[in-house]
Amino acid sequence: MNVLKKVPVRVQDAKERAGNFEEVSFGYNEQEAMEEAVRCIQCKNAKCVDGCPVGIHIPEFIQKVKEGQFEEASKIIGESSALPAVCGRVCPQETQCEGRCIRGIKGDPVAIGNLERFVADWARERGIKPEPPKEKNGKKVAVIGAGPAGLTCGGDLAKLGYDVTIFEALHEPGGVLVYGIPEFRLPKDEVVKAEIDNVKALGVKIETNVVVGKAVTIDELLNEEGFQAVFIGSGAGLPKFMGIPGENANGVFSANEYLTRNNLMKAFDKTYDTPIMHGKEVAVIGGGNVAMDAARTALRLGAKVHIVYRRSEEELPARLEEIHHAKEEGIIFDLLTNPTEILVDEQGWVRGMKCVKMELGEPDESGRRRPIVKEGSEFEMELDTVIMSLGTSPNPLIATTTNGLEVNKWKCIVADEELGATSKEGVFAGGDAVTGAATVILAMGAGKAGAKGIHEYLSKKK
Repeated sequence: MNVLKKVPVRVQDAKERAGNFEEVSFGYNEQEAMEEAVRCIQCKNAKCVDGCPVGIHIPEFIQKVKEGQFEEASKIIGESSALPAVCGRVCPQETQCEGRCIRGIKGDPVAIGNLERFVADWARERGIKPEPPKEKNGKKVAVIGAGPAGLTCGGDLAKLGYDVTIFEALHEPGGVLVYGIPEFRLPKDEVVKAEIDNVKALGVKIETNVVVGKAVTIDELLNEEGFQAVFIGSGAGLPKFMGIPGENANGVFSANEYLTRNNLMKAFDKTYDTPIMHGKEVAVIGGGNVAMDAARTALRLGAKVHIVYRRSEEELPARLEEIHHAKEEGIIFDLLTNPTEILVDEQGWVRGMKCVKMELGEPDESGRRRPIVKEGSEFEMELDTVIMSLGTSPNPLIATTTNGLEVNKWKCIVADEELGATSKEGVFAGGDAVTGAATVILAMGAGKAGAKGIHEYLSKKK
């Protein structure tokens, strides 16, 4: 084998997968995983661990894979991560653990993400579950939101003996894992539900259909329900729009709504009656991972799909793998293009979109070159559906119903990065509710920080 090259991962044929919602990547089998594990040179002060927001002991678990001791590898990962099968699929490893891999200096970095996925899948297929703590400490903690931050925080606290209850607003736990990321990237029943069951196996209770701020407030949880600390991991589900004419037309979606209908309400399954628009000509505005997810979902529902992004391909924020897969499947990329108006017919439905071409000027505050309108470049696109994927912000409900909880100008909760402490005693927060929309693994890192902060806080209280 060539130690400078990754063992390739088998994937569905692009033409076939463009017509189904089955998982694109097949992952490694045992032989492939062991071959890839051989490429790890077992660095003493491994930089890959520094690049992992949840601090997985990467060289140790890879060594166990190399030796064929897969159950031991799963135990090592389980010490740090509550959602390894999820992270192995959706983490941006190329900018985190794999981005720091020494192997990557003269060749391909070790495929850490695919090895993590293999170990987690191997353990799940054999019914291996984490063991709950032998003793409880009698202290109750409430967690708001059953997404990556909340599940991680709850799992870590349960391991320490706390009595943890997670309150989830939707009818299924998982947060963005169930409503945001499509089935073809992250299978819900096979992977997400199984990993949530592992968190429950630690003793964590999950109550769904509870909108904190409406059904119960944080003050009531602390003062009346007997919880001694609260972690807010409620995410950022409030979509942003452009503010251009025509945005209120029928056929304009936020990516959040579009993906939620398709994922959580199973509109992709023909046996379900979930109402969702099956557009013929669809434009997705934005260039991040969520935009790629929305575009690839619309394609699978039968549409011709355009990604409309105002910068060039170099500035696309989505993962390279997602861009590559989208192109393979036939998504059209209209780069250096910006919408100015959504055109509406007499019945109030989308009929098209006015756009202008852009060119890149000097870098702006984000460090990326600022897009500038090209004079006289206006043109129209014929469309029946427009999906806005421009980012999200936290829902203000919790902040406005919790006395003494500080938020910043973006309505994000202000919290300490290392321990998750907020301005209100006993209340901790992390994930997208604090940072705005970010990645699953960063939310998990914030959940771990919150669990550490809560443990330190409650350990000092009698």
